[in-house]
Amino acid sequence: MKHVKNNILETIGNTPMVRLNKIAEDLPGTILAKVEYFNPGNSVKDRMALKMIEDAEKRGDLKPGGTIIECTSGNTGMGLALAAVTKGYKLICTLSDKQSKEKMDVLKALGAEVRVCPTNVAPEHPESYYSVATRLNEEIENSYYPYQYDNPSNALAHYESTGPEIWEQTEGKITHFVVGVGTGGTISGVGKYLKEKNPNVKIWGIDTYGSLFKKYHETGKVDESEIYSYITEGIGEDIIPKNVNFSVIDAFEKVTDKDGALTTRELALKEGLFLGYSCGSAFQGLRQLKDQLNKDDVVVILFHDHGSRYVGKVYNDDWMRAQGFID
Repeated sequence: MKHVKNNILETIGNTPMVRLNKIAEDLPGTILAKVEYFNPGNSVKDRMALKMIEDAEKRGDLKPGGTIIECTSGNTGMGLALAAVTKGYKLICTLSDKQSKEKMDVLKALGAEVRVCPTNVAPEHPESYYSVATRLNEEIENSYYPYQYDNPSNALAHYESTGPEIWEQTEGKITHFVVGVGTGGTISGVGKYLKEKNPNVKIWGIDTYGSLFKKYHETGKVDESEIYSYITEGIGEDIIPKNVNFSVIDAFEKVTDKDGALTTRELALKEGLFLGYSCGSAFQGLRQLKDQLNKDDVVVILFHDHGSRYVGKVYNDDWMRAQGFID
């Protein structure tokens, strides 16, 4: 039966491209959204999670019955959980305590063990979610730590699937690609593919205040004063992941926690797109850059994940009031 998938992993990819209408009325050009919550784990991270696991299997780094250990802000963990369930691995996820309860509950529902670590510690601190994952990997026999930040399979997944899909869906007419940057895999893989097809395509990364990407891209220096705690989930970093290929990125734009949250809610109300926090940040970043667009441009903005992960936060009026985001 050719229309039947053998398992849930075969449904990853080939997500739809959707025109943005009301919310994009004051933006020049055609604004299209690559809606990645149509993946089975409801995020773009399903692509690279599966790729990291399959490549590890091929190399022999991950053996039958093994344990996958990963530090995640939730979405990569979800993709890994689907792979672990389907392929018969155990999964342990380390998360920082700023991640939503929904993310942790979903990971547990799929059989993952969740270790919650403090957000406000340096990456090298023994209790950081990076350090705890490293320690568990050393302690647990037959375990594999993909470490999405530096794992080349991350960007490769988007070079092989997301980039070609975007090129095909826009019939090669794309002029700008806009996406929030966390591990850097999506922007680097898609950016590399699109630049090879047309070097004039602009690649814009959306960053958040408290993250070091924008300053590092412009100066080549890590400015410690740029790094502080922020509320936005899924984008920005306090480290420089090896997956961020700065040479394919034309510019970074920073968005505040408040603007990202408000725009996320606006996308739901105006477009019926129930999206995650960083999607609002990505669209807000595009808005801030609209003076650089013209009427003939075809802009693709990638929406990373689904709003179900943020019901207790961005879509909760009490939480929004507590942050001072609404009156």
